[in-house]
Amino acid sequence: MTFAQILPLAFVMIAGPQIISAFFLATSKDWGKNSIAYIAGAGLSVTTVATLAYLVARGSKSAAGSDHSGTVDRVIQWVLLALVLFLIGRVYLTRHTSEPPKWMSKPQMATPKFAFLLGLALMGVFPTDIASSTAAGLHVARHGDPWWQVLPFVCLTLLFLAVPSLTIVVLGRRAAVVLPKIRDWMNRDAWVINEIVLVFFAAVTINSLATG
Repeated sequence: MTFAQILPLAFVMIAGPQIISAFFLATSKDWGKNSIAYIAGAGLSVTTVATLAYLVARGSKSAAGSDHSGTVDRVIQWVLLALVLFLIGRVYLTRHTSEPPKWMSKPQMATPKFAFLLGLALMGVFPTDIASSTAAGLHVARHGDPWWQVLPFVCLTLLFLAVPSLTIVVLGRRAAVVLPKIRDWMNRDAWVINEIVLVFFAAVTINSLATG
């Protein structure tokens, strides 16, 4: 299924300030409400961007008609490839610049309202997230698949963001030992996995261009 090909992009979505913020909110005073609000804001943002990309691509194919649908498909593929190459370059260039957001120095700012707006902003403003969500929507639309195939990508992205709070639910006090280790690993090595995912997606797109 098409959605299986875009699922790995969910990891690219959360590596960086997105997951670091999730860790911080999971250890805040009102961590349950804050984490839910953060994930809700992120879900709204990711779904909106991916859906808009899907609708634009589907609309372009419909407007072009059957005579030019092949040309539109090729254009979408080239846009996809450009987005993925942009992501590969950006992930590599920013691999050592991941830092905790400045607002984390002020724990009193962690409220459900702030967490919701934070999730909305981080997943809808960062170039990496916009490009990844757009690529997901375009990929599904190019294959002529229904819109719902975007949703597994959105759900997996939100599941990754929920890992810190789910860890607390499952491990309880032991999470205080586990969470810092996961956070430090994400800060140090997540870019490598990002690059592997993006190179794979680029290979899929290039193969489609070569055989299309």
